[in-house]
Amino acid sequence: MAPVSRAGLLLPLSGPQAPLGQALLNASYMGLFDEAPNGVEFVPRDTRGTPAGAAAAARAALADGAHMLVGPLTSAETAAVAPIAQAAGVPLLAFTNDAQRAGGTAWVLGLTPQMQVRRVVAAAAQAGAQRFVLAAPDNEFGRALATALRGAARDLGLPNPVIALHPSNADPAMAAGAARMAAPNADALLIGETGERARRLAAAYASEGQVTQVAPQRGEGDSLTPAAPAEAPPGPRMLGTALWLSDAALRGEPALDGAWFPGPDGRARARFEGRYRDAYRETPPRIAASAYDAAALAARALRDNLPLETVTAERAFAGADGPVRLLPGGQTLRGLAIYAISGQGEPVQVEPATDPGATGF
Repeated sequence: MAPVSRAGLLLPLSGPQAPLGQALLNASYMGLFDEAPNGVEFVPRDTRGTPAGAAAAARAALADGAHMLVGPLTSAETAAVAPIAQAAGVPLLAFTNDAQRAGGTAWVLGLTPQMQVRRVVAAAAQAGAQRFVLAAPDNEFGRALATALRGAARDLGLPNPVIALHPSNADPAMAAGAARMAAPNADALLIGETGERARRLAAAYASEGQVTQVAPQRGEGDSLTPAAPAEAPPGPRMLGTALWLSDAALRGEPALDGAWFPGPDGRARARFEGRYRDAYRETPPRIAASAYDAAALAARALRDNLPLETVTAERAFAGADGPVRLLPGGQTLRGLAIYAISGQGEPVQVEPATDPGATGF
């Protein structure tokens, strides 16, 4: 009998996140059966949804002969597991979107802020935008967007972007004013807010842009009469994040009509969700796509006895959320689509997801 290669699945199978853990287990087995129905075995281990539990689960999986680790779920759990995987020389494919957890033998499969920003900035730059400004809360997510925007601008040869971070509880209109003042000539505004806060920020930013100086005109004699207001120049292109994909609160705001944001490939996601519903009679949670991709990539590498970073060297993996590439050193690239907000309906795809290639754009 041929030897069996093992991967440990690090999932929250007990506690408050147990239902989510079961969905992740289901998606992981879909990935296994698609890529390696024979010769590869997955060994689930319960993380209990805590960093300590994740570390114990990783040690147990390695003791059981795991050659690869799939999971865990969160950034904190990944931080606890990554050193264990590194010390054992075992690849780790985590579901988190925290890019800080990637590196060495660890890859993160979630849709990171860096992936999102690089894609939407590249699309806007292709359409002519050069000067970018970010309006985002001064929290972990906003700071990650800022770092990503600086990197994207640098790699695309664009001017340094203007970063306008505001307190998380700041009035959106005031945040919009600060961003407008910091970059009055911006070509594109990246908004790091969602829901009603994004609506109000965009509306206030657009409203301020429509206020123009009234130039005096000399009439008969020496009297001055006001001229008609000059037509306001076109405002900057509004940009958002992948969180906007399912944010119905953004629809109907005129300032956001046509705003661009990145998101997973809709066709790939629909296929995955359809297959999942057929198998398990329920709709999978959003993060189940990351579990499927991680498990399928691990199964393919174990099946072919290849280093993980080489399994997508020739061709991107057609994942549940679109094309994926794994590069050496823990870097993950995802091919994302570009969507536009439409007035009343669902977002409209304006650019398809393509192979991200080696540049990440």
